[in-house]
Order: sequence, then C-alpha cells, then structure tokens
Amino acid sequence: MPLDVMLAVLLGAALHAGWNALVKSGSDRFLDTVLVVTGAAIVAALILPFLPLPASRCHPYLVASMLIHIAYYTLLAMAYHRGDLSLVYPLMRGTVPAITAVTAAILLGEWPGWGGWLGVFLISGGVLLLAADSHRTAGSRRSAILVALLNAGLVVVFTVVDGVGARRSGNAFSYTGWMLFFTGLILFGIALGTRRRTLIRHGLRNWWKGLLGGSGTLASYSLALWAMTHADIALVSALRETSIVFGTLIAAFVLRERITRWRFISIATVTLGAVAIKVL
Repeated sequence: MPLDVMLAVLLGAALHAGWNALVKSGSDRFLDTVLVVTGAAIVAALILPFLPLPASRCHPYLVASMLIHIAYYTLLAMAYHRGDLSLVYPLMRGTVPAITAVTAAILLGEWPGWGGWLGVFLISGGVLLLAADSHRTAGSRRSAILVALLNAGLVVVFTVVDGVGARRSGNAFSYTGWMLFFTGLILFGIALGTRRRTLIRHGLRNWWKGLLGGSGTLASYSLALWAMTHADIALVSALRETSIVFGTLIAAFVLRERITRWRFISIATVTLGAVAIKVL
C-alpha cells in the first residue's frame, strides 16, 4: 500500500473514532447521530458544487449505500444507547476486516498477498482483544452485543458496495458527498416526523456537535473511499479499523479511563497488523 494512501486511511480512522466518541458522549444518541449525519449533509452541500457529478454507472451503488447507511446509523444509535463505547465500538469494527477480506476476494477477485492477510487478521484479532477486555472491565448488555454484531454485518456490506461504487463514480469524494447528503436529508426527515419538538430543542443546543461530527464523518469516509480507488478494499478496510486504537487513546488521555494490560497488547497487535500491510 502506498504511503500516502496509508496515511490518508489512518487520518480517516482517527476522525472516525472522534465522531463516534462525540455521539456516545451525548444525552440522546439517536438525535446526536441525526445531527452528525445532517451536519455531514450540510458540509457536503457546500462542497458538491465544486466537484464533478458521479458517473451514472455508480448510481445503483449510491442508492444501495444510502439505504444501508440509514439502517447502519439507526443501529449505531441503538448500540450506544444500550452499551459502553469500549465494548460496542470494538465489536462493530473488529469483525469487519476479516469478513470484508474474504468477501472482496470471492466477489471481486482481490486476493491480498500473505503480508496483507497477516495484517488483516492481526488487526481483527487486536480489535477483538479490546472487545474481550471491555467485556470484562465495563458494563455490557447482551442486546448491545447483538445490535453491534448486526451492525458489523452492515459495515461489511456497505464497505464492499461503496468500494465498488467509488471506483465506478470517477470521483470518490463526489460519491461520498452525494451519499451522505441524501442520507442526512432522509434521517433528518425521519427525526423531524417522529420527534419534531425534541429535535428542534436538541439541535439548537448541540448544533456545533452536528457540524463538527459531520465534518469528521464526511472527511473520514471520503478518505477511506478514495483509498479504495488506489488499494485493495480488504487492506483499506483492515487499516481503517485502527480507529478503535485511536478511540482507546482518546478514552485514556482525554476521558482519563484506565487502560489495562490487555488493551496495551491489543494496541500492539493492531500496530503490527498495520506494519504488515505496509511492509510485507
């Protein structure tokens, strides 16, 4: 994987961890999720006039991605409502790289070299170590685990769909912008129709969260899809899951949460996986 692609994915991973921590820290996870996605739609609307339209051959992927993302964001809010960030986030992300690698190999014929496979499974294993440690040290609920695993399945699906869609669009940033623009509009409409008064009050108090988190969402996924046009989807997906390491570091140094020995081991494992993807 080229160094510039790798750095772009790592930056996107850090941004992804940041906006997820922002959603989890709020009082109403669904409305915070709506604000973040709506914020992404607003930022996208400002940028899209300066980008070319996606090629027509990507439109089916664009529509499919919007529908999948609406379900994903809904389950994301449910998972954070029911379980701790340190449990839910690793579960949603940690199972994704290995499944995506196998799916991309079978459906797209993208077979990473042995170093790529080693990196994929090291990253997956390291992230799942974080989930196991979180299960021992943090509060958890069975329903949160089930919702997180279900959402992991959606992440695999939209990763493959968007990886192909971005390649066919001709411009990964335009593809991401239009996807998040329409997704944000639909989610905002759903929230407006079901919780109008609460949404307005919440939005007036937390508008900054929507713009900050939305900018992070748009930038994070745009970088990931751009990377998928320059490297194998499986490798980008695996490297993107280093976001859980950034999330753990945020928890330790910003939220002052205790980092156990197993978490240090998991971070080292994920780091070795990232090195394997780049070097081997």
